[in-house]
Amino acid sequence: MKAAYVSGRNKVSVGDVDVPKVGEHEVLVRMRACGICGSDLEKVYGTYMMVSNRLGHEPAGIISEYGRSVEGFKIGDRVFVHHHVSCNACHYCWHGKFTMCDLYQNSNIEPCGLSELILVPKMNTIKGGLTKLPDDLSFEQAALIEPLACCIRGLSKFNIQKGDDVVVIGAGPTGLMLAILAKLSGAGKVAVADTNRFRLNFAEKHFDVDILNASSETNLVKAVAAITEQRGADLTIVATGNPKALLVSPDVTRKGGGVLIFGIPNKANTIACDMAKIYSKELSVIPSYASSEIEINQAIRMLSLRQIKLESLISHRFELERIVEALECAHNAKDAMKVLITS
Repeated sequence: MKAAYVSGRNKVSVGDVDVPKVGEHEVLVRMRACGICGSDLEKVYGTYMMVSNRLGHEPAGIISEYGRSVEGFKIGDRVFVHHHVSCNACHYCWHGKFTMCDLYQNSNIEPCGLSELILVPKMNTIKGGLTKLPDDLSFEQAALIEPLACCIRGLSKFNIQKGDDVVVIGAGPTGLMLAILAKLSGAGKVAVADTNRFRLNFAEKHFDVDILNASSETNLVKAVAAITEQRGADLTIVATGNPKALLVSPDVTRKGGGVLIFGIPNKANTIACDMAKIYSKELSVIPSYASSEIEINQAIRMLSLRQIKLESLISHRFELERIVEALECAHNAKDAMKVLITS
């Protein structure tokens, strides 16, 4: 079977690998759709914070084989595969920090999501990492479950009150998901800032949000002030790994407001910020990493009930053999939003 992997700096290969042998508690899934994430792009073009050559962690597909001790699933079942699972029994899990769990950090699928066949190991099958899809959810919609779940978890760290003003810096797929969720949470003004004109136009056309000029810090600060009665945003979401976005976030956030660090930073990325400003404004600066099975199931339910409609975010579809082209399309983002690999 074929699988994609990082083979060097700025280099991706699609090679033949052995079909995984299915153990007693394991499941083999034929991938039908898998999204390309910002972390995949960081692994190829950046300096990802974790050492890994795996690509793809947003897969959905069909069960083609399962071990004799697997219960509740059968061949032909349509499923979503979550690559990480938590133990639900450690100190971190007891405190609700499921993505900090040692099992979460070390569990994974084989060989990756961008593979013709995906082995779901024992721990993932018994800890909720394999979920049946509702009949009314397509594979392409299912490929949006994981990023949506990450956004749900990020926003859950802040109490958005009715009428709050929210600014999202970064108009990529997750940035727009966060903007949509903020609107569903009752936010007042929801604005998206970026330097990518295609993505700003896309956001304005499809999701009815304000768009802001982020060509300079001064322009962005003035633009946010203008739409928030000079207070600044109640919540600023940094949905990009660009350090400039994090640096400007205190200036566009009101006193006593919040900053959600959502975008993926480069490894060892350091910035020099004015801590006195964060202190004196009493800003709550909170990062959010990945998602747990709680948010995965919330995302599935929201998509299935059509509480949130994200299909318009899918701009490009490629077959696995064209993974290099697909990654370049997502990385350059000249006319791209969410890029999927389908089969």
